[in-house]
Amino acid sequence: MKTMYKKIDQKDIKFFQSFISEDRLIIGDDIAEEYGKDELGTVTSHPEVVIKVNNRDEIVQIMKHANQFTIPVTVRGSGTGLVGACVPIQGGIILDTTKMNRILELDEENMVLVVEPGVLLMDIYEFVEARGYFYAPDPGEKSATIGGNISTNAGGMRAVKYGVTRDWVRAIEVVLPNGEVTEFGRKVVKDTTGYSLKNLIIGSEGTLAIITKAYLKLIPLPTKTLSLLVPFETLKKGIENVPHILQSKTDPTAIEFFGRETIKFSETFLGRKFPDSENSAYILLTFDGATNEEIESKYKQAADLCLNELGALDVLIVDTAERKDEVWKARGAFLEAIKASTTEMDECDVVVPRARVSEYINFTYELAKKYQVRIPSFGHAGDGNLHIYICRDDLDEKKWPNLLSEVFDEMYKKAKEVGGLVSGEHGIGYAKKQYLAEILGPVQVGLMKGIKQVFDPKNILNPNKIID
Repeated sequence: MKTMYKKIDQKDIKFFQSFISEDRLIIGDDIAEEYGKDELGTVTSHPEVVIKVNNRDEIVQIMKHANQFTIPVTVRGSGTGLVGACVPIQGGIILDTTKMNRILELDEENMVLVVEPGVLLMDIYEFVEARGYFYAPDPGEKSATIGGNISTNAGGMRAVKYGVTRDWVRAIEVVLPNGEVTEFGRKVVKDTTGYSLKNLIIGSEGTLAIITKAYLKLIPLPTKTLSLLVPFETLKKGIENVPHILQSKTDPTAIEFFGRETIKFSETFLGRKFPDSENSAYILLTFDGATNEEIESKYKQAADLCLNELGALDVLIVDTAERKDEVWKARGAFLEAIKASTTEMDECDVVVPRARVSEYINFTYELAKKYQVRIPSFGHAGDGNLHIYICRDDLDEKKWPNLLSEVFDEMYKKAKEVGGLVSGEHGIGYAKKQYLAEILGPVQVGLMKGIKQVFDPKNILNPNKIID
């Protein structure tokens, strides 16, 4: 049954004004356009009110009111998502958590960092690394908030060795849709107590609860890192050799793949040259460790394997500060560079078994020819997470939605065929929920709807996302 939501009126505004200062309460036409979209901007809808919350107690009051009167609430951090998860489809309230940006505690005995949800990823890195600790998840957008990372279970390049955000969250404090406060998990290393409710929240994209505090696992900082840039004759040849690298016991931190076309976009976007852009395809390997000897052993073994057995054209060692800067700034700019190269684009963020990556990428080349559309890609070869972009370029604006739908239909159908899933790290949000239903089927979607009903019976928290 469709939920009937209350439109916000002057009584609601007066209630919010009773505990939210004027500078943190934005109403109607004063709301900036950015609050109606995310980074990609393919999904748009305007909120009625934006509330920049300062603390958990404010969220409790807002949610109790919203629950009583059935007002939709969408939580938003930096808005760096790509699938419309932070877009208020039903209007209502946007809870902007960016002012809840305090690092609350560094518990060195338990190696846990306690933070509010609006702390930026880059600020976490800076804080812990200066003190000799390491928080491993590294999603590409470092200006994202940790609350957003947890809500999407963000991945990143180091996932092949260190896992995704879920693996680094010890506990979370949340406000439920009815305004109650609870904590899932504790600072403990092992937790086998009851259902894993913490892990239900992680990756739920703000549909089940509002994260107000996160307890993050830390480890000692690997003091040495080094990368190898390995060109291959074709992307197919490079990707197909990734399983051999993983089996070599060199324990890479990251294994990225990209082609010359993507490098050229980045060079144009950044206005700076990549160390090597003359070959067709590249694998970028990264290693970390505590000593030079440990790193040297790993990279030499990997380099010998690539050159002597896997058919690499060369191995470039990325060891100087200048070369590291050139390579990693280019890699970090791939998304923005592709976006800048076209009039409009959308992304397919699939994850497939590692052994099927090459097959899937070749399939995208076939789609590009079939539909006469540009489909650049790059991704995490080490964990099978692919970032594939469909570019409109000069295509007629009226024809674009139909073409995009047809290409997406084929891509997600292929993902299902090879044993993959709709998303590796960017989430489902609003844009991909139909494909989630097709891949997972009615049994799993039904279970997720049941979970949503238990947490949020009035369907006020981020409605119309994931399975709704």
